[in-house]
Amino acid sequence: MNIAIASGKGGTGKTTLSTTLAYYASQFQVTALLDCDVEEPDANVLLKIKVEKSYPVDVLIPQVDMDACTGCGKCQKACQYNAIVLIKGKPLVLPELCHSCGGCYLACPEHAIKEIPRPIGTIETGNKDNLFYAAGILNVGEHIATPLIDEVKKEHRHATLRIIDAPPGSSCPVIHAMENSDYVILVAEPTPFGFHDVALAYEVAKSLSIPCGIVINNVVEQYEPLFTFIKHENIPVLATIPHDINIAKSTTRDNLMEYIISHYAKQIQTIYEYCTNRVML
Repeated sequence: MNIAIASGKGGTGKTTLSTTLAYYASQFQVTALLDCDVEEPDANVLLKIKVEKSYPVDVLIPQVDMDACTGCGKCQKACQYNAIVLIKGKPLVLPELCHSCGGCYLACPEHAIKEIPRPIGTIETGNKDNLFYAAGILNVGEHIATPLIDEVKKEHRHATLRIIDAPPGSSCPVIHAMENSDYVILVAEPTPFGFHDVALAYEVAKSLSIPCGIVINNVVEQYEPLFTFIKHENIPVLATIPHDINIAKSTTRDNLMEYIISHYAKQIQTIYEYCTNRVML
């Protein structure tokens, strides 16, 4: 079972919920936490699992044999991302714009293009007892995250429960993180920004035909538009967690998950039981 945990914006407590739920679930079944927030993977800051394996992830980009190239320009026309431009009849490859689609390679009538690997990031994995961990770390300056996210999601397929910590937002990386999940848990703050952004994330899940539930976090007071939206869309509210300064303080004391599980055991148990009893059926 794959459960993606997402939010429209950063700072809602998405990673805190992901790691706490994974930590809790690992007491009952083999669980994996897949950190797909590859631009800022910080799940293991909380989990503190020893990294046992690390390996690079490459994508393929074109390399032009200038001796064989006739300057026909078909590679430039085939590229939808402007990653190849013709300058004085010779193609110039812009690796940062390449999406590794292979279109230029197929379009070249002279077979003057070959594909070579370009590193985009690293994957690290490890485990502690029943809790398995994998994360993608995008190289500094790299902007195409989706191939790395796809590789992270290949890890720990043996786990009976895989919790996917998705990136914030509603763009392509979020779609790739959510894809093929059995359920999406949205984490929202009851504020104007929190409502606006979680509504976008909900539309992503809805477009992928993945059922959703919502956890309302850091509640000081109700924000009526959010609750009206939840009621209108008939989204199950899995838990409500109040604003608690001690959650932030426990982060500095390295006992965040223990604090949440001890003080908000009912909420974590409800989320876990909803996933295992309803989603797995």
